[in-house]
Amino acid sequence: MAWTVETLNEAVDAELAELPADMRARLARISELIESAGLPNVREPHVRHIRGQMSEIRLKGKAGIARALYVTAKGQRVVIVRVFIKKTEKTPAGEIDLALQRAKEVKP
Repeated sequence: MAWTVETLNEAVDAELAELPADMRARLARISELIESAGLPNVREPHVRHIRGQMSEIRLKGKAGIARALYVTAKGQRVVIVRVFIKKTEKTPAGEIDLALQRAKEVKP
């Protein structure tokens, strides 16, 4: 079964729409890589585990860096639950907490 990459809901779609075009293109490229090679075969610098079930897709662009936080679900699905532009070196705990709250909505 092939991997798929999807967003959780309209709120995540709106966050994604706010990213600069080059970062959206980078996310699309990494998503295609996950879908073609499989998530276990995609590693840093593209993806990184954060905490518990939460991992991140790492995006770089002319405007800086952004993160797409995701969880995995049954059926080999990568579900993006939060997208934001990163302003500090360490991912803020509030962003991770928000992503963990949203992750509870993901259907297993």
